[in-house]
Amino acid sequence: MRRINVVVIAACAVAACAKQDTPKTDTATAAATPAAAPAAASKLGETGGMKTPESVRYDPDNDVYYVSNINGNPSQHDNNGFIAIVRADSTGAATKVLVEGGKNGVTLDAPKGLALVGDTLWVADINHVRAFNRKTGAKVADIDLSSQKATFLNDVAVGGDGAVYVTDTGIMFDAKGATTHPGVDQIFKIVGRTATSLKPDSLNSPNGITWDKANGRFVLAPFSGTAVQTWKEGDKSTATLVTGPGTYDGVEVLADGRILVTSWADSAVHVTQNGAMSRLVTGVNGPADIGVDTKRGVLAVPLFNDGKVEYYKIP
Repeated sequence: MRRINVVVIAACAVAACAKQDTPKTDTATAAATPAAAPAAASKLGETGGMKTPESVRYDPDNDVYYVSNINGNPSQHDNNGFIAIVRADSTGAATKVLVEGGKNGVTLDAPKGLALVGDTLWVADINHVRAFNRKTGAKVADIDLSSQKATFLNDVAVGGDGAVYVTDTGIMFDAKGATTHPGVDQIFKIVGRTATSLKPDSLNSPNGITWDKANGRFVLAPFSGTAVQTWKEGDKSTATLVTGPGTYDGVEVLADGRILVTSWADSAVHVTQNGAMSRLVTGVNGPADIGVDTKRGVLAVPLFNDGKVEYYKIP
């Protein structure tokens, strides 16, 4: 397996070709610039042996992390992606595989964002949204969105309405790792097995997405631009939550309302509270789609280029 180290370079290309509409500002928050974190997160351990890990999702019922592994080029239909399972009570423990492309009738090319709905694990996979049983790995669904111009399905979240929402960053990697933006910046809403494309203004290559229950809105982490955004279905445009270094990836809302977001631009995980953004974790190479152990207050950071997941205690 050849692990590619292309996304840092790709960020500049994406920023140049994505839409750069000026979004409105969320009235509930103010713009801010990155600052030194008041309290840094302490590292607890790491799990190695991953192959281009992209997303981590914590399962509180089974007390495990699911980790999507692209295992190669993020745009290539090579059917060698897999989803690993890591025990949450022992960071650094050996992993096992839930599903793997090319085995037991499974197709899994370059799995990225993950979301849980009951016993179903939803997975973004280039231009398909796939679903598997979280316990057995059995196939549940395979929704082909290629006819709706899906190009780079990236993150998955469950909205307050119970529907599944999937971002499409619109980019594509060639065999050498160079990027273009041939696709459409959009968010797919999936109800049952039917997907609808939503295209609010100022998406800026949407990457991370999460549901903010307390405020009844989505929080978006765009790969282009410098604004972390908010959006409610039906709104014509996104709104700016806070500004920072840009080139965002994963985003999570904590129980106390703080918002975590990763940035490839400065190799850090940032925390936003009271309208201000500060660094929580620094020196993480290619921090992708984070997960949070809600029982222990532990942050899991997949390092895309380093083939591992690191764990940090959230202060």
